[in-house]
Amino acid sequence: MEIPKARATDPSEGPNVMSALAIGFVNDPVARYMWPDPKTYLTMMPQFAMAYGGKSLDHASAYTVGDYCGAALWLPPGIQPDEEEFNPVFESIEEKKRAELMESLERLEEFHPPEPHWYLAIVGVDSYHQGQGYGSLLMKHAVKRCDEDGKVAYLESTNPQNISIYERHGFEVVGEVKVGGCPVLTPMIRQPR
Repeated sequence: MEIPKARATDPSEGPNVMSALAIGFVNDPVARYMWPDPKTYLTMMPQFAMAYGGKSLDHASAYTVGDYCGAALWLPPGIQPDEEEFNPVFESIEEKKRAELMESLERLEEFHPPEPHWYLAIVGVDSYHQGQGYGSLLMKHAVKRCDEDGKVAYLESTNPQNISIYERHGFEVVGEVKVGGCPVLTPMIRQPR
């Protein structure tokens, strides 16, 4: 069996990448808190992924592994999520949950590195393919670029089960955010090597 490789995608692959992320987040605590209804989740999660990390497609920093078995969207230093695209996404979340999520995101701001850094907006692997090293391939591929650039990397884990994976790739927990019923968000930073 051939070992798959992680590779950068191009903008034309956006729909496939966003679908891979929607499948990869189907059991994510924060994603399912936002959209517990399966139909709403399947509609909104790809839109969320595009709004949050879609700009990575234009910067050769959106990666996939296998035949879209997993994907990662990394925003280069100085590139931010598309705030305008968030409006319909946030409007789809029940009002109380939306308020808790917004407060959580505001609290996370204090953990963002002040210097230019790579930001892992979202990474996910299809549950059918989890445990096969696809997530590690995606992480290795991207942190190599962070190291080559000599830049800090930052992420926010939405699933406590994934923290150990990030730690294996050099990330360290720098805090924790918990607001109301919203699941815990864990900011993590990785120094370049």
